Amino acid sequence: MSILLGELLGTMMLIILGDGVVANVVLAKNKGQGGGGGGAWIVITAGWAFAVLIGVFTAQAFGSGGAHLNPAVTFGLLAAGVVPAGDVVFYLIGEFVGAFIGAVIVWLAYLPHFEATRGDGSEGAKLAVFSTGPAIRNTTTNLICEIIGTFVLVMGVGAIFQINTPVTGIQVAGGLGPYLVACLVWGIGLSLGGPTGYAINPARDLGPRIAHFVLPIAGKGDSDWGYSWIPVVGPIIGGVIAGVLLTIL
Repeated sequence: MSILLGELLGTMMLIILGDGVVANVVLAKNKGQGGGGGGAWIVITAGWAFAVLIGVFTAQAFGSGGAHLNPAVTFGLLAAGVVPAGDVVFYLIGEFVGAFIGAVIVWLAYLPHFEATRGDGSEGAKLAVFSTGPAIRNTTTNLICEIIGTFVLVMGVGAIFQINTPVTGIQVAGGLGPYLVACLVWGIGLSLGGPTGYAINPARDLGPRIAHFVLPIAGKGDSDWGYSWIPVVGPIIGGVIAGVLLTIL
């Protein structure tokens, strides 16, 4: 139960700050619109990195020492033999429910700005607050990009914490790990985020996408369900590949 609560609250915080920074950049008539002159992509990738940092600390504080916040990480560490199979359901429930709740909270925080965002491209901007989408829509390459991004994430996490690795190098000092993971996510966003928006997390994409579908958002348009399976399946494949390699290499 402590895993479920920690993952729920940690993923909720992840989405509040992650989807929140996107809302701040893309929605009309708020002080962060357009990135505040600092470059929208830099603002968004930095915001998501900080979101990961706070999400991890929150999850740990409320009982999830692993602080996955991400089903791809959960499945990857299951494949690596780090996570007991019996705990997986608690991680997954917490991650997906927390992501949905976090998205609803972002909607409440930016409620008048969803209404104020109108005109060409407004439907896409509103959906972008909640979920990812491709810059160039191509099923194969979009899937590959999500696999690669999540592979880098899980391999990076494994390297940071030396999962299934003999202790031979520098050890992560207590409390430093979440900062390093946040830097890893920031790097993935800067280097690999352009093609698909780097979901690299099924809960981060699907939970808020469901919120977009059910919430009464003015002029929201379609939730793009045709694309929705890619940021779910791709990250799981990438995470599992990384988990297997962490075990056998």
